[in-house]
Parts: sequence; C-alpha cells; structure tokens
Amino acid sequence: MDARRARASLRGWGGVATMAVLCALALAFVLLLPCTQRAPGEPGRAAPRVATGAQARADGCVDAEAHERTLAPAGADGPTIEAIRARTGAKRKLVVGVDQNSYRWGYRNPNTEGARLEGFDIDLAHRIAEDILGDRDAVQFKAIPTNQRIPAIQDRRVDMVVRTMTITCDRLRQVAFSAPYFRTGQQVLAPKSSAITGYDGSLAGKKVCTATGSTAYAKLDADRKAGRLPGSTDLSTTVPNQLDCLVRLQLGEVDAVVTDGALAASQAAQDPTVELKGEPFTTEYYGVAMKKDADDLVRRVNRVLVDYAANGWQKSYDDWLSATLGENPAASKPPAPRYLRGS
Repeated sequence: MDARRARASLRGWGGVATMAVLCALALAFVLLLPCTQRAPGEPGRAAPRVATGAQARADGCVDAEAHERTLAPAGADGPTIEAIRARTGAKRKLVVGVDQNSYRWGYRNPNTEGARLEGFDIDLAHRIAEDILGDRDAVQFKAIPTNQRIPAIQDRRVDMVVRTMTITCDRLRQVAFSAPYFRTGQQVLAPKSSAITGYDGSLAGKKVCTATGSTAYAKLDADRKAGRLPGSTDLSTTVPNQLDCLVRLQLGEVDAVVTDGALAASQAAQDPTVELKGEPFTTEYYGVAMKKDADDLVRRVNRVLVDYAANGWQKSYDDWLSATLGENPAASKPPAPRYLRGS
C-alpha cells in the first residue's frame, strides 16, 4: 500500500479504531507499562452555566491559580539533573512519559519510518532533552495511560511527564509542575447528528465518557453532585486512555465525550462525523510534571520554557495545532509565568 492510500485508510472511524489497536499493541509488547441529585428543573431544561472558580484549600491553593505555584527558573545543576547526566551508554537519556495516541500532541505516526512519535508535546520533550543533555534525541519516550501519569513519576519510571497534563491543586500535592506551556478548557465532543448542545441540560440522560484520573471526570462528578449538571447524566464510563472514549463514541456505547478542547479538536479532525458542542466551560493549563523533590529539574524546565516561549513554541503550534485550533494561537498561549514568592 502506498503512503497516500495508507493515510487515507487512517481517516474516519476505521482509521481511529485501527490506530487504537496499534497503540494497544505497542503498549503491550514494547513499552510494557501497566495500565492499569437531580439538577433543578426537568431533564432537557438548560442547566446553569458552570462557574470556573474554586474555593481555597487548606494549604491556600486555588485551582484557578495552581499554575502559579512553581519555582523560579534557574540553570544550575542539582542532584536530579546530575543523576540524569550520570547515566552511561544507551541509558544516558532523559526518560519522558508521553501519550502515543493523541493526534498532533503525542502520536505514533504509522506513516513514518519506525512509526515515530510526533506532536506538540513531543517537540517540547526534545527541547528539554537538548538543554539538559546537549542532544535533542537523547530522550527515551515511555507511553503511559492517563491514569498512570502520577504513579509513573512517583515510582521513578520516568523523569517527567509531558502529556497534556493539567496543573491542579490535588496534583500539586503529589507531584511538582513547571510553569504552564499551554492553555485550554474542557469541552463536549459528540456526533454532529446529536441533539447535545454543550455542557448543559442537553446532557440529561446521556452517557458521557471520560478518562480515569482526568480533570474532566472530577469536574463532571463535582457538578453533578452540586446540581450544576443534570443528575441523570451517566458518568459510569471511564477509560485508561482518552482516545478510548472516542472509540466508545464511534461504537455507539456512549453519547458524548468530555475532554480538553485542544484534544477534542484533534479528534474531530480525525473523524468528520463528530464535532465540538458548545464553548469551553473551564480554563486549564498544561504543565510538565516531575517528582516533588526535584527542585533543580523544575527550575531547569522553567528556564527552558522561558526560552521556548520566545523561540520554538510558535513553530511547534504552527506545525501541529494550527490546522485544528486555528492559525491565531492567542487563546492557547499561557499567561506570562508567575512563580512562588521567595523561590
């Protein structure tokens, strides 16, 4: 099969399902990582729009400000970076947890030699490896499912995770984050023919799929309990990897998917029968996640991000995301970084 026919075969429902199978095989045989109430009003009536604010936790953390709880950038080496550099031979690489089935973010492209990983997150991982080890290819990618991002860091299976991971207060209690490198928000993805109109009363009685451990599930669960989402919305379908939700949607097993709008836009580009419904109903920021005691690595990554914002971020956006998110990336650029006082 020539390259043009191969690309064509990957479009649409069959292509995404095929890609999901390929990803599952790659995880199983190559990477070997474990995968591990009633709203006010009758169903069908529009529910109130969801507020994006959050109460301060006991430690003073507020989700809307969580992306500011990171250390100031610095270039000095420390114990974490020294340990990475001390690796010898083929093991002298930065080990990065990524996705391999998020189109245009972290995606194993079957139409390339060796089915190489590519996408916006992959570009950033190469840039960090280049800064720390002097070689952009000195990186070992480990594909990890959504629900294994934090365990992979805590168990030291990876040095960091660059995998469309939202910075939240709960996650900050378990891992450290860099400054944000991308801004997005949760959105609803559903078939074009669906009567669902967005994150509102049209989800009453509908089955919604989310990824286990995702901010999408946490938001929907909290809103349903608080009566901001119809109590009849079925949230029982959760999956290890976000792409699995799209497959469930294509098979008719669920009515909608809720995930980051940036990811949903890429999925809609893969499958022309689905579309984003309504506007984003949260504001979230992606960050690079690392072990909590890896202060030197956090500072180093933050320094890389300062340079990357000025030289590299725009090119990567143009290469991978402009086709799905638009040529003007203003809505996706994170705010100017703010760091912890005294850091």
